[in-house]
Amino acid sequence: MTKAKELKKIAEEIEACKECKMGTTGKAVPGEGNPQAKIVFVGEAPGRQEAATGRPFIGRSGQLLRQAIRSLGISEEDVFITSVGKYIPLQGTPSAFQITHGRTHLMKQLAIIQPKIVVLLGSIAIQGVLGEKLPIKSLHGTIRQKEGTHYFLTLHPAAGLRFPPLKQLFLGDLSGPLSQLLRNS
Repeated sequence: MTKAKELKKIAEEIEACKECKMGTTGKAVPGEGNPQAKIVFVGEAPGRQEAATGRPFIGRSGQLLRQAIRSLGISEEDVFITSVGKYIPLQGTPSAFQITHGRTHLMKQLAIIQPKIVVLLGSIAIQGVLGEKLPIKSLHGTIRQKEGTHYFLTLHPAAGLRFPPLKQLFLGDLSGPLSQLLRNS
């Protein structure tokens, strides 16, 4: 079975998953992009526009993220973009259960794609992938390495939209340390 077919199968599991739908609304947003991607971007959970369309990171924060990806000289078609939560949480931020449960689907996706670099956008993404609560404001722009994969920690682009100084930190993380990591990988 090809990676694309395996990812499609997981997307179908997410769409049918009763646990994923608990305390959420909208369409499933399993993720999209290149099944052979060397770099995967992981966010928190879908927003309104994402939940309406089933596509990740297409709202305001997604526009900022996609612009930043292009500024790295990377085509959006060359990456995979997803989130820990696969549906929009009713309370805004995913609950501990939603993070833990979403992680099961996300880790299957990462196992199929086998990226060299996983960019963790914010503390929920870090918690969902690494299983740790880490202070993103002090650790942004840093790299953790596990089992041959580089995990790049940065702020969520939505934080940059809410707080302009954080936007500069986010963009600086991507144009600085992430750009360097990409050149060295």
